[in-house]
Amino acid sequence: MTEPCPFCEIVAGRAPRTLVREWPQVIAIVPLNPVVEGHTLVIPKLHVADFVEAPMTAAETMRRASDLAAELGGPMNLITSKGREATQSVFHLHLHLIPRAENDGLALPWDSGRRRTTRKART
Repeated sequence: MTEPCPFCEIVAGRAPRTLVREWPQVIAIVPLNPVVEGHTLVIPKLHVADFVEAPMTAAETMRRASDLAAELGGPMNLITSKGREATQSVFHLHLHLIPRAENDGLALPWDSGRRRTTRKART
């Protein structure tokens, strides 16, 4: 027997959630372990594994994430993954909205999260 999808359980109301926003096809919730204050997951109500499986569902989910990000304002990352090798751990499409602040220390693989200092050339 396979485990039920945790996001489908949340959408169906069978698992607890902290709802941020709800639209007809998408919800936004606070993740169990937010990485920063304001970290939000944007999840389609329809179960699709990732952003490739159902492009229209992915587009609607992205539209709602964009709307929410515009309301929140400020710098932020929008992150999603496809496949275990790409760090996907729940195989139900979800977008992470992660507010950012200068020198917040939240590292992404392509950036340490901290401002780089330049060294002065020795004379």
